[in-house]
Amino acid sequence: MQLFRFANPEFLYLLLLLPVMALFFILEIYRRKRAIRKIGELKLVYDLLPELSSSRPVIKFINIMIAVAAFIIMLARPQFGSKIEDVKKQGVEVIIALDVSNSMLAEDIQPNRLTRAKQAISRLVDNLENDKIGLIVFAGDAYTQIPVTTDYVSAKMFLSSIGPEMVPKQGTSIGAAISLGIRSFSPGEEKSKAMIIITDGENHEDDPASAAEEASEKGIVIHAIGIGSEQGVPVPVVTGGKRDFLKDVDGNTVITRLDEEILKKIALSTNGNYVRANNSNIGLDEVYGEIGKMKKQELESTMYTEYNDQFQIFAAIALFFLILEFIIMDRKNRKLANIRLFKFKV
Repeated sequence: MQLFRFANPEFLYLLLLLPVMALFFILEIYRRKRAIRKIGELKLVYDLLPELSSSRPVIKFINIMIAVAAFIIMLARPQFGSKIEDVKKQGVEVIIALDVSNSMLAEDIQPNRLTRAKQAISRLVDNLENDKIGLIVFAGDAYTQIPVTTDYVSAKMFLSSIGPEMVPKQGTSIGAAISLGIRSFSPGEEKSKAMIIITDGENHEDDPASAAEEASEKGIVIHAIGIGSEQGVPVPVVTGGKRDFLKDVDGNTVITRLDEEILKKIALSTNGNYVRANNSNIGLDEVYGEIGKMKKQELESTMYTEYNDQFQIFAAIALFFLILEFIIMDRKNRKLANIRLFKFKV
């Protein structure tokens, strides 16, 4: 459900013209000052030409900038939702279970495993239309970050805040993530539900194979994406402002390795696919392509179906500042300068 939107968001790219305009204005001010210095010192020239103003051109330019920005936003057609309806679409419910344990900070996938996974999920959300998506984060335990929804804007917003610090118990409990995912799907047709697990596969807490069997019995397909290297790499941490590597209780550097076997077993037991991520491709698009072949079900969601344009506000702002720019003269007016409305004689 999206309360606010731009009907033509592509016009917002025109806002990039504003810093270009500002740069040209600064260069023009610099050129004018160089020309004045050829005549004499700046202070002396301003004293000899009392009508010359150094601030008015800046004020006029600021007015123009505000007017242009408001006009661009007006073109993008800002809108607020005005009518909520229950809409039915044909789609699939997908829950992504993302590993946020400390080992996901390893840098064998650049810039690190977790960041690349979040980037891939964000791109996937951008391309969604009818499907519902949910997000579970897990480490030593699993938590629902985003319930299944078609509110893709909110999904991306919550996605950006995900990190290892949000899960109090460290470890990697894949089984807990699968069990929570099973409970998180909407009740109904079971053939249109899929889970995507993104993890390095180092399970230390439970038996994910048993949880995967339960999911299979309920008709849930689990796809697994293994992220990391089999050779193993240390986990970077920042301690006291200094970069170091994660240590165990004995002071030894922790080495994290991708465990593909358990992920392949999970995927195989639910008729899903296993994909190994690399620096060029996380594999989420490939997995979602397989999900797209699943039988679709009728999904009901609450969303705004009508929007009211609010461009009139920005049109008024643009017009106001254009008129203000027109009224303000480049030079000082001698007659107006002598007017003192609040000057009193004692």
